[in-house]
Amino acid sequence: MSVDLDPGPAMAGLDLPALEAFFATEVPGTGPLRAELMHGGRSNLTYRLTDGRSTWVLRRPPLGGLNPSAHDMAREYRVVAALHGRGVPVARPVAMTEDPAVIGVPFAVVEHVQGTVLRTRGDLDPFSDDDLARCARGLVEVLGALHAVDPAEVGLAGFGRPEGYLARQVRRWYGQWTRIATRELPDVEALHERLARDCPPESGAAIVHGDFRIDNAILDPDDPGVVRALVDWEMATLGDPLADLGLHIAYADPAFDPVLGGAAASTSPRLPRPDDLAAHYGAVTGRDLSGLAFHIALGYFKAAVIAEDIHARYLRGDTVGAGFDQVGAAVAPLAATGLAVRW
Repeated sequence: MSVDLDPGPAMAGLDLPALEAFFATEVPGTGPLRAELMHGGRSNLTYRLTDGRSTWVLRRPPLGGLNPSAHDMAREYRVVAALHGRGVPVARPVAMTEDPAVIGVPFAVVEHVQGTVLRTRGDLDPFSDDDLARCARGLVEVLGALHAVDPAEVGLAGFGRPEGYLARQVRRWYGQWTRIATRELPDVEALHERLARDCPPESGAAIVHGDFRIDNAILDPDDPGVVRALVDWEMATLGDPLADLGLHIAYADPAFDPVLGGAAASTSPRLPRPDDLAAHYGAVTGRDLSGLAFHIALGYFKAAVIAEDIHARYLRGDTVGAGFDQVGAAVAPLAATGLAVRW
């Protein structure tokens, strides 16, 4: 399918002439660039670039982002480069820079991976229930493969501090809440208090994706059970692998729908039940899931703060694209459901 890409330099968040100069040095032989905003404003901004022969994806922080640690381009690029060719599907790394002189912020470029992304429930319509079950299981198997990678073997031994990861996550996301909250929500405060009070020791240590859900995967266009690339690695670190699974389960709650425009693919009742996915993860990895409930509650807390951050940027006019006016409606239900989890 052909796509008309904007040939001009005025696209929000990009300076195409500056990018062309950067590419001339980092990707020799590149012709004039055209760009298309693929999606943006909810997390990092993502653009497709082409010179008519090759296609790349550029990622940069959102406009007005308030949490630098959640939009660290060097960190995202480092983990993708480390995992490429190591049994976890990722895009081929191309170039990155932390120099703000190019487009005003750090950014990373990877090779474009052709495939299917399931963002909305409508995107699921062409597939059978069996296709979707294989897709969901395939995603869990890729997550298990990620968690099986030895960080030291891929040069990521110092990528994070697994000890104390859960307590730091609780503190970090509550700190983010205090910076960006646009209203008072008692359930957020109560959920934070309970997570901080009853935080368990880590169940293990692994490379964690940090934002694992169905629309952060590019699937084979001919077989949705095959993951061609995991994307959006800006929150990756070393930590408790069950945190990835807990957040993946929280994203299956229909309360998350407003964050992705009203009908997120991750919340579809056509996908396997979260407890079935957890059981499949346990079978694939052999990990003890007896403490999973805490991680699910932490996932709800994190999802609520992410939604509020997006809502705050929308209110400031810092989002790019449409569909942000309802995101704030997700925050209170996510926090309430997280508070209802028992562990």
